[in-house]
Amino acid sequence: MTASMAAQIRERLQAALAPVELDVADEGHKHAGHANEGKGHFHVRIVSPVFAGKPPLKRHRMIYAALEGLMDNGIHALSIDARPPDT
Repeated sequence: MTASMAAQIRERLQAALAPVELDVADEGHKHAGHANEGKGHFHVRIVSPVFAGKPPLKRHRMIYAALEGLMDNGIHALSIDARPPDT
């Protein structure tokens, strides 16, 4: 892979969900000694108008859909904070 996994996550979420805020953090260092030696642990904080009126489960499903192919292929664990603007 030429781009880092965090960059790939960022690119896919930007393209699919048009966020007004997006932060992708590699949290592998917090999971040293865990499965995959902490590799592939990420936290996403995303604010997008497309989440307006959607419950958290639907928002998470939208994120997983955007990251299809990366889950279990570079992403081992993903924590998500997904919100519409002004919440």
